[in-house]
Amino acid sequence: MTKAVMSALIRPLVEPRLPDWVEPLWFMSKEEALKFAPEAEIGWFDLNEKEPMAEIARAATNLKWLNSIYAGLDFMPLDLLAERGTVVTNGVGINAITIAEYVVMLMLAHAKGYREVVRAQERREWLPDSPGKRELSGERVLLLGMGAIGSLVKTRLEAFDMTVVPVRRSGGEGALRPGEWREKLGEFDWVVLAVPSTDETKGMIGAAELAAMRPNAVLVNIARGDVVEQDALVEALKAKAIEAALLDVTDPEPLPEDHPLWELQNAQITMHLSGRAQTKMFQRSADRFVENLERWQKGEPVQPQMDLAAGY
Repeated sequence: MTKAVMSALIRPLVEPRLPDWVEPLWFMSKEEALKFAPEAEIGWFDLNEKEPMAEIARAATNLKWLNSIYAGLDFMPLDLLAERGTVVTNGVGINAITIAEYVVMLMLAHAKGYREVVRAQERREWLPDSPGKRELSGERVLLLGMGAIGSLVKTRLEAFDMTVVPVRRSGGEGALRPGEWREKLGEFDWVVLAVPSTDETKGMIGAAELAAMRPNAVLVNIARGDVVEQDALVEALKAKAIEAALLDVTDPEPLPEDHPLWELQNAQITMHLSGRAQTKMFQRSADRFVENLERWQKGEPVQPQMDLAAGY
């Protein structure tokens, strides 16, 4: 029997479908997970807080396969897991549809001034004109990150007749290479960040990049808060060096109540809700996990596997 330590939150979706070679150990708390962790060969240690997840992973000394609903696992002890030879599957693609839809919503809401429309309705005020007159059609988008989310963002924005230029390591027709996009920032109306958080991407948008953007440029971040130098962004927004920032992610999270971003009219903050704006996240994760159990038993690769050295 292979012992699998898993959160009881996923139990109703997984337990009826477990093969007979898996012995499940369900936990309700960090303390229970830490007690079971040394026995785990397969682990699904997801909690709302990140540090306890890392602590449990460190305690799971016999872990052969770690699964998670989270796409970004940069907070986990990836070096230790690599040293132990642990295979890691993450939640890449689980939330891609809803996050891509969120990007479209944020862009349309900004373009049409929809926040002001909602506020006017709350005041019972009939507006004589639209507070936003921008059209997405014909505008140019720089898309940094062409994984599961970025790919869906691209097709959805192209449906609005936008020109989407992705950044790819391999380049290719209509794409830029990682070393080329900075010098072309001034050519784009929108910059969408959908990259993983790695040493390479942290702080990739700073004062120099913001200064290179058009005055009408809008920054959309659904990646991680730390890929943008937040102090530099605040200054650029205050100076109206760019038109706006649409931020599903910030650094830190939650954003402190006294942070200046809350007060800026040209910043929209959506509290990292993009991946949660759905009802199918846990079902998709459970389905993928059960399918991977069958692959694991057959000695086939489980999917999607993280490159622990690259961090995604």
